[in-house]
Amino acid sequence: MTTDATHVFEQHRSLLTGLAYRVIGQVSDAEDVVQEAWLRWTGADHSTIAQPRAYLLQVVTRLAIDRLRRVAARRETYVGPWLPEPLLTEPDVADRAELIDSISIAMLVVLETLSPLERAVFVLHEAFGFSHPEIAVILQRKEPAVRQLARRAHDHVRARRPRYDTDRVAHTEVTERFLTACERGDLGALLTVLAPDVVLIGDGGGIGRAPRRPIHGAGQVARFLIGLNNTTIPDISTEITSVNAGSGIVVRSGATPLAMFALDIADGLVRTIHAIANPDKLTRL
Repeated sequence: MTTDATHVFEQHRSLLTGLAYRVIGQVSDAEDVVQEAWLRWTGADHSTIAQPRAYLLQVVTRLAIDRLRRVAARRETYVGPWLPEPLLTEPDVADRAELIDSISIAMLVVLETLSPLERAVFVLHEAFGFSHPEIAVILQRKEPAVRQLARRAHDHVRARRPRYDTDRVAHTEVTERFLTACERGDLGALLTVLAPDVVLIGDGGGIGRAPRRPIHGAGQVARFLIGLNNTTIPDISTEITSVNAGSGIVVRSGATPLAMFALDIADGLVRTIHAIANPDKLTRL
């Protein structure tokens, strides 16, 4: 392995990790895929690789599809709803609407309903801007088949695509009002920031404290959140931070993260709350 080859891989590591994460929805699995791609890269004859970027994208895409197929069976027996592992992002990423759309918790949940191949095609085309001929080369499939996959995925996602406010200042203001109402146990104030048909989806994995079924309606969701506030937790703290290119609320006991709340906000109201309390998914927070 030459220094130049190592440099080439490191130049593309961020791109490869972002691709794998969007296809799989799990940071640890994405990192494993990139590590496996690195091992294959070290064993390759680089003199025969004319386009290293295309080669690496091809390897990572295939590995991510294979990994997603393997973990799909585990997710079928998962205790309660399964949500993607949250990813800390830089605050300025939230200014780029196309990244929010491809990496938000809500969008990753929608992508979970696609087949692995549809998901890979959608991510490559919509999130990374690859053309159908380029994707056909990456997946080693005929272009008409790729176009059919892309069309099915696009129609499926369009029917379920979450709405969200793109104004980061407004989004943060609603998040702050939501958090303040929760911390004060102010039911009335909390109801003013929740949409009447708000849904709370929890992921505790059978370990963390989270509902095993979605909670529907502003009243039910508000009472559940107020109930959480009444739980005695030592050295508890909350922080608003940038998670998956949006505003997220991280709850900690000392230095240990206990939960992360991702809010989908549209028209100045919280429409969906994704609450992740599985400790295995919070280690990077």
